[in-house]
Amino acid sequence: MKDYYLRLTDLEINGLKNVKNGKLNFVNKRKAFKASVLGLYGQNGTGKTALIDALHILKLLLSGKSIPDEYCNYINVDSREANLSYRFRIYVSETEHYDVDYEVCLTVDEQREESFSTSVVAEEVIPYFSERGGDLWNSLGKKKRRLEIKSEKLSYAYTDGEKRIKKHTFLQSTRTELIAPKKYYALLFGRKKETAERLKLISLMAKQKVQSLFFSAAFLQLLFEQLNASKTPNDELLFHIDILVKLANYGRTELFVLGASSTGKINLGELPIRYKASEKQEHGITGEYFLSLDEATELPEELFPEAKRLIQNINGVLEQIIPGLTISLADLGAVMLMENGEGKKGRRIQLMSNKNSKEIPLRCESEGIKKIVSVLHLLIGMYNQSSITVAIDELDAGIFEYLLGEILHILSEKGKGQLIFTSHNLRPLETIDRGFIAFTTTNPENRYIRFTNIKTTNNLRDFYFRDIVLGEQNEPVYEMTNNAEIALALREAGE
Repeated sequence: MKDYYLRLTDLEINGLKNVKNGKLNFVNKRKAFKASVLGLYGQNGTGKTALIDALHILKLLLSGKSIPDEYCNYINVDSREANLSYRFRIYVSETEHYDVDYEVCLTVDEQREESFSTSVVAEEVIPYFSERGGDLWNSLGKKKRRLEIKSEKLSYAYTDGEKRIKKHTFLQSTRTELIAPKKYYALLFGRKKETAERLKLISLMAKQKVQSLFFSAAFLQLLFEQLNASKTPNDELLFHIDILVKLANYGRTELFVLGASSTGKINLGELPIRYKASEKQEHGITGEYFLSLDEATELPEELFPEAKRLIQNINGVLEQIIPGLTISLADLGAVMLMENGEGKKGRRIQLMSNKNSKEIPLRCESEGIKKIVSVLHLLIGMYNQSSITVAIDELDAGIFEYLLGEILHILSEKGKGQLIFTSHNLRPLETIDRGFIAFTTTNPENRYIRFTNIKTTNNLRDFYFRDIVLGEQNEPVYEMTNNAEIALALREAGE
């Protein structure tokens, strides 16, 4: 496999939460930086967290993991489905790259569960409730809302110097057609009936688990079996499998999404310790085992050296950000059989804070320090590795604004990877290139914009405040409030 790195370049959201339509391009078109940074700013309730949720859904899909049914509630109330479109650029060399589009449609399948309908008791119960109004009986029938992946689509375009392949679809799956186009089905799976039947079963399992079909472990395994069975696999087959593998690897090991409490994201109160921030290892890192910042954690014995190495890496930077502060691992003793470790031996450890020669549990530190500790190792990875993407919701929460501005300035100017964040603190608008900044609007049909008509001498923070008042952009970025009305409402609520 050629050395490469992958970068998320575009995202389109339709019908997710309060975003009926929103498009974001992550490329800084003002200047060619090695790092890709996008900070999203805007009024509360205008689609900032929806961006992070869309990235979390992407990670689940590419990782072959299930999307929780609670994401049914993330589909816009005025929409029947959510359509998400992601574009990646995979850089193979200075002249060679391919742009891959991944589109997915999510919808809700509502099924009524009637507890008594199949029982003998129902014959007596239904007439009783019918006499007292059918609605009373109907109200007992529970509606179970299940998320469903309605369709998936993969397309790509290829460029190598003057050689170009126009964008075309090579994998598509819908409710009516399992795999299309037929040309690529034959290329990937051949024409054996046994393979077709197995593929149908894999599709049913993916649907039941609300997983991506294309990136499920069973689908990829079937592809590799077909590849191994071919005595002389052609270049076209290898090329298309390679695209899937690169995207799957990105989702599993190189895309990190951090939120405060959302299901499945890395929680900002946790530390994924299997992450490897090594320049020599561009791909294949992991982030699946978590240490709690607040409680003692059982850690498999074989991961203890890895945890110590990670803490050492964090401390090297932490001391520069917060002078005199380091963290350490307190070994609370051996665990013969871990509760969730499949019978493995482990150690019980507690994260500690060390400052001024005094050691206290990390849980006793401020939320700001715990926030920095929980994200720092990922920022180290983003700084050093081109394929790492880190997405953080409310990056500024608890972090001193001057420090936040300086960290983001360093990451954007000298980093190699990709950082996507939301924030309310406006200090970064003064410290990073304005090509790294986007804004939300009050229009759900056009949620995300880049500011135009900014002069080189303009301070972006001041420019933003001015636009809130004067509304100089094509879309309003703030829904004005009335101070007198707020004061009146506070007084009336108190009375």
